[in-house]
Amino acid sequence: MTARLKAVLVSVLLAAALAAAQTSRVEFPRSIAAGDALSLSTTGNGKATLYIVGPGQALRRDLQLGDKVAFGVDEIHNAGHYIVVLAGPSFSETAELDVTARQPSALSFLAKPSRLPVDRPDGISGVVYVFDPFQNLVVQPTNVSFELSESAGPTRSRTVSTRDGLAWVRMDSAPKAGAAQFLARVGDLTEKRIVQQVPAEPCNLRMNAHRSGNRIELETDPLRDCRGNAVPDGTIVTFKETYQGTESTVDVPLKRGVAKTNMPVYEGGLISVATGVVMGNEIQTKDVR
Repeated sequence: MTARLKAVLVSVLLAAALAAAQTSRVEFPRSIAAGDALSLSTTGNGKATLYIVGPGQALRRDLQLGDKVAFGVDEIHNAGHYIVVLAGPSFSETAELDVTARQPSALSFLAKPSRLPVDRPDGISGVVYVFDPFQNLVVQPTNVSFELSESAGPTRSRTVSTRDGLAWVRMDSAPKAGAAQFLARVGDLTEKRIVQQVPAEPCNLRMNAHRSGNRIELETDPLRDCRGNAVPDGTIVTFKETYQGTESTVDVPLKRGVAKTNMPVYEGGLISVATGVVMGNEIQTKDVR
């Protein structure tokens, strides 16, 4: 095929496409909001069938060319890209329709973790999905305000714009233990989650000892983390006595912030204390009075 012939064929095809566009038998807006009513005008004579096919929806109308076709409120409610087909006995036309999400109507808010130690940088994460009344993801950029407030501290806030319907943020846990309120806000819409902030690893573990007959009474000072938060009762404290190559241990849960126990006296023995990975002081039994 010569270049001249190719050019002629391309010109003929373009002209045919232009003529088809100019003689389109159906007219309608190319974009609507989810849930909007839709009216289509048709031209010509004879019977035809109209199809509108999109995400999770397929609508059909039998019609007489020249009439208007109406779709009521809420009939087309799934946001996305639709194909419109008008088919008759001897013709078929296709067009496109975009259905966009409406204004935000609901938030899905995920906050993790629900429980974490105090003073943890970027320890709390929040994720928000924004939906319209038909549960379509609102992909248009939308400002989401995140607020984290504690009972004994100022409220911290950060505003993030959604990307493809999603906004996320990371925030530090507070230096003081307690429940924090984590809030996500879009306009008048709010969702709230509670994040429990608990003491971190204990600091400055220290025990005291005194003799009672042939036993040694052992008791820790009130156990706190490095920020001064009381370590919760039930935390296990391990006392260990070493004597002539043998070891004996006692595991004791905290009660009212302290751990207490007693161990036999072995002259020349060494007693140590620990909780988790935190080591405390050591006491020589010969020094105990």
